[in-house]
Amino acid sequence: MNRRHFLRSCAALSALGAAEFAPWQAVGALAGELDNFVRGPAVRDHPLRQLSKHVWMIHSPDGFPTPENQGMMCNLSFIDTPRGLVAVDTGASVQIGEMAIRQLKKTFRKPVVAIINTHYHGDHFLGNQAFVEAYGDMPIHAHAGTIAEIQGMQGSMWRTLMEQWTNQATMGTRVVPPNVTVDHGQELKFGDVVLRLHHYGKAHTPSDICVEVVGDKLTCIGDVAMDRRIANMDDGSYAGSLKTYAQLEKNAPSTIWLPGHGQPGPGVLAWNRELFAGIYESCVKAVQAGQPMEEAKALVLRDPRVASRARDTKGFDSNIGKYVSLAYLEAEAAAF
Repeated sequence: MNRRHFLRSCAALSALGAAEFAPWQAVGALAGELDNFVRGPAVRDHPLRQLSKHVWMIHSPDGFPTPENQGMMCNLSFIDTPRGLVAVDTGASVQIGEMAIRQLKKTFRKPVVAIINTHYHGDHFLGNQAFVEAYGDMPIHAHAGTIAEIQGMQGSMWRTLMEQWTNQATMGTRVVPPNVTVDHGQELKFGDVVLRLHHYGKAHTPSDICVEVVGDKLTCIGDVAMDRRIANMDDGSYAGSLKTYAQLEKNAPSTIWLPGHGQPGPGVLAWNRELFAGIYESCVKAVQAGQPMEEAKALVLRDPRVASRARDTKGFDSNIGKYVSLAYLEAEAAAF
């Protein structure tokens, strides 16, 4: 038993003992105090860099959470406006959020005044806590579906998963859900900086929000596409992702697509389109031919759009079977 587990166990026993003499509400209060007391270590600083006139980012070099990276797996983006900074996604823990705030204070003499959470996966919203603690209550924008998921099972589930995946490095993190509903076509205005929001249905999740920084030719796309990594598609749709790419290119023409994972650039959507088309279209062919999933996987691996990207795609070998399975099931559902 490590020190964190020991402290948590001791405090839990104390709370149970106190329950004989105090209302059950006191136990909940003690548990909350415990979360604040037992905290994971600080995250090492990651540099802040400027991408466009108004947009800055903290790049995460890793794509998956480990004890070594303490859950630092998601890019954090910040939009500089006359009214203050707007954060687009806040990281996987309060410690990551605190690291980002340290970096921001080195460059800016202005507060974070708003947050946008692109979707409900924990590496994108669990850092909300740090910003609210540092700057006070603020609007945290997200799609209605994202808010419902974070307020429901997804919030506590992701908090627990991050603790497990990082060997408790993220302990002390609380779920601070978004509190302002936004949807497709809405514009958020911060002085002369306009953020146009895009949602084209189910892509990475059913409720992804992409943030176009009007005038900068830059769009924060969350996880609808990634740089040299296949996005987690458990909650998503290949056909929906391909539709989203087409709509973004038509309605938010950008020279920089800023993904939640990997490096930003002009080719992020194109790279993902080819990979996803190779996976999904191969599975559609297999379903139409009545071939089983094993043969669908062989078709996928032979597709040049997939084969040419396999070596450069993080986690490809360990995840391609799962991604083919999801694509095959989606193709089957579309056929009926």
